[in-house]
Amino acid sequence: MMGAKWIKVSVFYLLIVFAFGLFMHYTVQLQWKTTHAHIGVVGWLTTGFIGLIYSTYKEAAETGLAKAQFWLYNIGLPFLFVGMMMVYLDVPRWLFELFVSGGGIAVALSVLLFFVNVFKYVR
Repeated sequence: MMGAKWIKVSVFYLLIVFAFGLFMHYTVQLQWKTTHAHIGVVGWLTTGFIGLIYSTYKEAAETGLAKAQFWLYNIGLPFLFVGMMMVYLDVPRWLFELFVSGGGIAVALSVLLFFVNVFKYVR
């Protein structure tokens, strides 16, 4: 069940990355390219791959570590992406740093939990 949640979230990011790419293309606002790439790689590919791992190793998917990882990742990632976009907007530096740092730390902690969970429960 946890694997399916990750895969569904990843498909949502696939939709976002294509829509964002079309927006960038048609408005010729290419300054967003780094955020676009991160949405594709971290949002779609990484999230989907985690979903495939948890679909294959169901014991690992049902742990408290997996649940904590899911929420840290999926709350932190949108903050990270919004913060990355704020770099190009007229917002106070402390605000985008708060979003990038807060979101980035949450995602990094989530990846650490994933690492521990995989090495503990994937056999």
